[in-house]
Amino acid sequence: MSSTGPSRTSVEIASQPAVWRQAARSLPQHTAALPRRGERVAVIGCGTSWFMAQSYAVLRETGGHGETDAFAASEFPHGRGYDRILAITRSGTTTEVLDLLRRVKGTVPTGAITADPATPVMEAADAVAVLDFADEESVVQTRFATANLALLRAHLEAEGALPCGVRPLDRAIQDAERAVAEPLDAAVCGAEQFTFLGTGWTCGLALEAGLKMREAAGAWTEAYPAMEYRHGPISITGPGRVAWAFGTLPQGLADDVARVGGTLVAESQNAAGHLDPLADLVRAQRLAVVLAESRGHNPDRPRNLTRSVVLENSHA
Repeated sequence: MSSTGPSRTSVEIASQPAVWRQAARSLPQHTAALPRRGERVAVIGCGTSWFMAQSYAVLRETGGHGETDAFAASEFPHGRGYDRILAITRSGTTTEVLDLLRRVKGTVPTGAITADPATPVMEAADAVAVLDFADEESVVQTRFATANLALLRAHLEAEGALPCGVRPLDRAIQDAERAVAEPLDAAVCGAEQFTFLGTGWTCGLALEAGLKMREAAGAWTEAYPAMEYRHGPISITGPGRVAWAFGTLPQGLADDVARVGGTLVAESQNAAGHLDPLADLVRAQRLAVVLAESRGHNPDRPRNLTRSVVLENSHA
């Protein structure tokens, strides 16, 4: 916290439980932009939006709603057939997303989720869900990203069911209220390196947690599927370094981290009741701000970043 109060990023992080509730309530007005059950869907985005796309793709497909792939917009496999393309773009101006939507327009139905209705994505996509209540002043994206996943989880629940083991959104919101209020572990706040781990839909959350720490704090972070951790990444774990697992912890992994002297953060082993993985991401966002401020960085003004990447030489 600065002498003038908390950073704008901190305020936006703390607002997430209320924002998720609003996202769920707004679902009926946004269904035209979202996939239908049974469709083969590609979800695209850049940076944080791509990681949210990955999490949603796994939730949707494993929940039996239809084959779902996630791509960085610049890596979309043109020529592969889909029933619908869904784009996630906070700014509505990201070059790679707009290029793709314009290229496929008229050949496949497209939808988009954005925060700003006064942007080019409104014309580039066939239908757009506008989450303007989740927009941010911060460069570092937090509540818009999680509001997307909250909206998409609410939609999956409304269309049938979530995969086995995934909590209803209302439970996740309750967990988020804990996540913004409970103190962070001092040992974690003082660590020098972080490896985030996920399984299934939480792999995208692990990637996003690592990105937040790099963006806001310039921290040394890595992210992997949890079962891949033993295949090399464990070599950097040791005293003063953290392995943070989202969701279910693979058998034996806690012992592996303890053996090399690392600190394990795993809500699935929390005796007080573990948090929904999306709520656990909120804790990682808070940690990114704490580390940034402890290192003399302003989390509201991260180095080398802007709110949107707009390329001058677009081929749209």
